[in-house]
Amino acid sequence: MKKFYVASSLQNIEQVRSISEQLKNKGYVQTYDWTDNSRASTIEELRDIGEKERIAVKDADFLIVLLPAGKGSHIELGIALGQGKPIFIHSPDDKIMNFETTSTFYHVSGVEIVIGNTDTLFEKLEKKIHI
Repeated sequence: MKKFYVASSLQNIEQVRSISEQLKNKGYVQTYDWTDNSRASTIEELRDIGEKERIAVKDADFLIVLLPAGKGSHIELGIALGQGKPIFIHSPDDKIMNFETTSTFYHVSGVEIVIGNTDTLFEKLEKKIHI
C-alpha cells in the first residue's frame, strides 16, 4: 500500500484535506495529517510538529507540494529530494515557471511540476504513481 504526504501552507488547508481524502478513498495511506494541528504557540509544540512531519515525509512513498507553500513545506521538499522520493509540485498557475521567482529545486530530477487544477494533479498521479 502506497503512502503519501501533502505539504503546503495553512492557507491551502482545505485543498490539502480534499486531496488527502481523495487519495485515502483510493486506498492510499496518509503518513501524517498536519491539518489537524492548531497553530503552535511554543517552541516545544513546534518541535513536536516538526518531528512528526519529518518522520511522515521519510515514511511516505511520494510527496505532494501544493503552492503557495510555506517554509516548512520547502524543508519537507528537501527531505524528500534527499531521499530520492517522487515529488509532485502543484501550482494553480504558471508562476512556478517565472525565472525570477521560482526555486531551483522545483526543477531538479525527480520533481514533477503540475500546473492547473487538482484534476490535472490527479491525472499526473495516475500516470506516474498509478493511483
